[in-house]
Amino acid sequence: MKLFEPCYDMALRWARHRHATKYLGGLSFSESVFFPIPPDVMLAPMALSQPHRAWQFALITTIASILGGIAGYWLGYFAFDAWLSPLIDSWGYTHKIETTMAWFEEYGIWVVFLAGFSPIPYKVFTVSAGFLQMAFLPFVIASAIGRGARFFLVAALMRWGGAAMEQKLRQYVEILGWGVVLLAIAAYIILR
Repeated sequence: MKLFEPCYDMALRWARHRHATKYLGGLSFSESVFFPIPPDVMLAPMALSQPHRAWQFALITTIASILGGIAGYWLGYFAFDAWLSPLIDSWGYTHKIETTMAWFEEYGIWVVFLAGFSPIPYKVFTVSAGFLQMAFLPFVIASAIGRGARFFLVAALMRWGGAAMEQKLRQYVEILGWGVVLLAIAAYIILR
């Protein structure tokens, strides 16, 4: 059963849409505050389908993500106790926030860089940084470096791979897709 190949084709079609850069910016911003899907899923096919614009896409993604991170910071700073804390409790994410706070205490600003670069949910750290009243300028700098490094790396890989990578991805998209699903299930079971 081919489930991921049609999704892959759809992503490539959307990547060529005339409003794709606006959608990329909106996705990048919202992912830094609340949205669960990372912008890489849109950045990669856009950079792959239009390699000559890969750096532009990475810049849009980075700037929008940093702005979203700033929004998440201020949301945590001003609205954590009154608005976010009850939602976090009702969704069962209290232990994740506690883990995040422990990481902030232990690693400081480096945890923002790590969350910005890695697949760790960046939004948890943006809101937590605000709630913990982390120094704003170091937060923005760490976010810019972490997010920029990640998104420019994705763009570089897609630009470098070009049409050959597009064909290889098409060839292995089902295996990769199901592998990611299995990894997500394993991570959920382990981190529960």
